[in-house]
Amino acid sequence: MVDWSPFFISMKTASLSIVITFFLGLIIAWGIVKLKNDSLKIILDGIFTLPLVLPPTVVGFFLLYLIGVKGPIGSFFIEFFAIKIAFSWPATVIAAVVMSFPLMYRSARGAFEQVDPNLLDAGRTLGMSEWKIFWKVLFANALPGIISGGILAYARGLGEFGASLMIAGNIAGRTRTLPMAVYSDVAAGNMGNAIDYVLIIVFIAFIAIFIMDFISIRKEKQWRY
Repeated sequence: MVDWSPFFISMKTASLSIVITFFLGLIIAWGIVKLKNDSLKIILDGIFTLPLVLPPTVVGFFLLYLIGVKGPIGSFFIEFFAIKIAFSWPATVIAAVVMSFPLMYRSARGAFEQVDPNLLDAGRTLGMSEWKIFWKVLFANALPGIISGGILAYARGLGEFGASLMIAGNIAGRTRTLPMAVYSDVAAGNMGNAIDYVLIIVFIAFIAIFIMDFISIRKEKQWRY
């Protein structure tokens, strides 16, 4: 019989992580685009993109070093708030955010850089604030690329395994997500359950891509006409 707890844990993790990643990616991408110092821009871009090219276990190692029981952040939360982050459900969210962030950030940055700067200047001449220019002009014109970034980030958060295993573990009913459930059942020889989990992951990913692509295509058609 299929244990549905990995499904609910994965959905909670992916849903919260995409909200955090979406807005964090937008704000940081906007800041990098506006940055005038090219050297600093290259350095920061490298830092923000690094989780995309590093092995997930290496990213998980760094996260464990930071938020583990003896890590600077982990020990701070334990000492002052009596909260243990590592090997808890919030750790799965942190891993998903860190691993999916580069996809959202790079997609948003690429979409922002394709927007005609004259549109932004026109907004400034009309007396619009920078915040209003961001939402009314930059965000609106970059929306298809931003949606694509959201698709990739959501799918990456849903399928996160390596970093989550390092900092959240594979605790049944607490931190075992769908990818970990697949791994656990394959290791235990329960191929039937593993196939069920795989089908669930594929179905969720396909629905997410279909919905977001549908929104993106409708938005592009509205702009054409």
